[in-house]
Amino acid sequence: MPNPVIEVTGLHKTYGSGDTRVHALRGVDLTVQPGDYLAIMGASGSGKSTLLNLIGCLDVPTEGRYRLDGIDVAELNERQLSLLRNRKIGFIFQSYNLVPRTSALSNVELPLVYAGLGRRERRQRALAALDLVGLSDRAGHQPSQLSGGQQQRVAVARALVNAPALVLADEPTGNLDSESTAEVLAVFDRLNALGRTIVVITHEDDVARHAERVVRVSDGRIVADTAASQVWAVR
Repeated sequence: MPNPVIEVTGLHKTYGSGDTRVHALRGVDLTVQPGDYLAIMGASGSGKSTLLNLIGCLDVPTEGRYRLDGIDVAELNERQLSLLRNRKIGFIFQSYNLVPRTSALSNVELPLVYAGLGRRERRQRALAALDLVGLSDRAGHQPSQLSGGQQQRVAVARALVNAPALVLADEPTGNLDSESTAEVLAVFDRLNALGRTIVVITHEDDVARHAERVVRVSDGRIVADTAASQVWAVR
């Protein structure tokens, strides 16, 4: 059996001390298998953003264990964590985070530059990633020449180009209109059908409906972990 992509056990995260101490996470357990499509939902202050940062190796827990694709992240130093993020996680953010005045192709190539790949291989893999999101004909366009939905699809291609174990999306449709949202979610559906593991942080029901599992976080705890079909069937 392959390793779980995400294996979280007894995860706690505390900020501050004394009277200002905040318990952002309180003993979270979560397992995500290869090929899962998971939506994490919760109100502001629920702990979902903290959980995102820990899953993305952008922060470290106060207590508990996290294995990413079988690797115990607590055993890694900062350099190793940086390499792990680049190789194992494809990040997609609400604000796209594309480099302006740089082509879509060059934006998608960036993780491969950091990984030290040669120019020819970078170009081939970046073009393949753009083709996967339906934007191979926009490879030479700069972000300002693309719609919001197209910019986010470039960001998805960039997240995929290293063939990561996990695609981690933080409110990926938050800046998009309904048509662009549908475009991006269709790409996620297609990627998951191809076997990609996707975790989406969202507060939007319409986004979460595309996932196979819905995890709800409240007061730093997971209060529900349900098949999406069951969640929407009772609504």
